[in-house]
Amino acid sequence: MRAAIFSFSARGAELSKKVAEYLHSIGYETELQTVAKYAEQTGIAPMLPDHNGACAAVFNKCQALVYVGAVGIAVRTIAPFIKSKLTDPAVISVDERGSFVIPLLAGHIGGANELSRCLAAALGATACVTTATDVNGLFAVDEWAARNRMVLCSLAAAKDFAAALVGDEKVGLYYDKEFQLTGSLPKLVVEDSSLPVGMAVTLQKHLQPFATTVRLLPKIVHLGIGCRRNTPLENIEALVLPELEKLQLDKRSVVAIASVDLKKDEQGLLAFAKKYNFAANFYSADELNSVAGDFTPSAFVQSVVGVSNVCERSAVKDSKGGRLLLRKTSLNGVTLAVAAENLVLDFARTGLKTD
Repeated sequence: MRAAIFSFSARGAELSKKVAEYLHSIGYETELQTVAKYAEQTGIAPMLPDHNGACAAVFNKCQALVYVGAVGIAVRTIAPFIKSKLTDPAVISVDERGSFVIPLLAGHIGGANELSRCLAAALGATACVTTATDVNGLFAVDEWAARNRMVLCSLAAAKDFAAALVGDEKVGLYYDKEFQLTGSLPKLVVEDSSLPVGMAVTLQKHLQPFATTVRLLPKIVHLGIGCRRNTPLENIEALVLPELEKLQLDKRSVVAIASVDLKKDEQGLLAFAKKYNFAANFYSADELNSVAGDFTPSAFVQSVVGVSNVCERSAVKDSKGGRLLLRKTSLNGVTLAVAAENLVLDFARTGLKTD
């Protein structure tokens, strides 16, 4: 994760160093910039060519932007670059005395609210969070989804869900029977599919158990793929995409493809991963042989790569011992297996404070 921290005074520049120290402690790579007149005395890089240009350079590259200074400066600077709450980075304003930490943009999905609370605690400041669910102590479905690697399928449904909670109405919860639930449910959230509004944590991309359903797709699916040498991208798509459709799996639930390390330079396989924005992970024969389970054996594959099954073992390995949704299937020299991580739903896990 990357964060850019901007300051506009000597006092603000010194405080920005403390902000950077905290962000670094929780895993951010930080970049500090200040106005040119304070750069030399504070040892911080100058904003070039100016604060607007500096913002333009980092807005789409960073997960968090922190402005140490007046809220107005931050708002005017980021305004031209705001696009969507699904993609905008967390933007936070901190006054130069470090008294208040204010999330300005991407409070839930981008994590600005939770980051502001944690940063405020580190600075001894007060976090000024204004979103309705937060000020009323209610569950924020979009924030929880983002913190738990889930794709939020409808912002409109999420708004209706939040409005119901703010209106003191109960909302429903549905989740696939293969998932586990730990801990207690949030206030006003109940396991009742008869309610008009609810959330569904599911791998089934068309499931709508409520009249207004906030469907959350967990990113837990892994594709184990084997193929002949020089197999083109089109052959891989011809097998994988129809099989995902048969399983009613949305491509957005897929985390990665996986295979034996002999395939790590296979151009069709790498092109497929790149086209669909999947990670590509490769394992040695010894690593795949160590995976526990009952897999479809092939003496020929064993003789060539040193493991009796590539696709099933790769899928299970990459999913950290998950369950197979699809056993070995093949077409035109490509083999495929699909596995899903074992998912535990924990509504106490909302962000930095519990990670």
